[in-house]
Amino acid sequence: MASSSSSTPAAVREMQRDLESQANALSKIQKDISKNHQVRKQYTIQVGENELVLKELELVNDEANVCKLIGPVLVKQDLAEAKANVKKRIEYISAELKRMDRALKDLEEKQNSKKESIFRLQQKMQAVQAKA
Repeated sequence: MASSSSSTPAAVREMQRDLESQANALSKIQKDISKNHQVRKQYTIQVGENELVLKELELVNDEANVCKLIGPVLVKQDLAEAKANVKKRIEYISAELKRMDRALKDLEEKQNSKKESIFRLQQKMQAVQAKA
């Protein structure tokens, strides 16, 4: 009987180490989720700004001068080229948003799986400690 009780504290210590490792992994996943939300927020703002620019460009008549700010200098730009550039930017940012959405879904699944794993380990530890 003595060998059973001496292995129990070692088993509990091993479970505690595993629990700590899993908690650290969960913390990293949660930080990644938070970072994803921040980046998605920036992209969403950028899409909105670019859509406003495109609406403004649609209102401009074909003879109007369109300029682009490059550093401290305003450079004249062709209206069709300006519209095409803004549309490309919107497409690119929208694609990035979709990619971020997929990454977020993956991270949330990993988070849920890790939480479940931690919960099962905690239950197992409680059962082992209750027997001791």
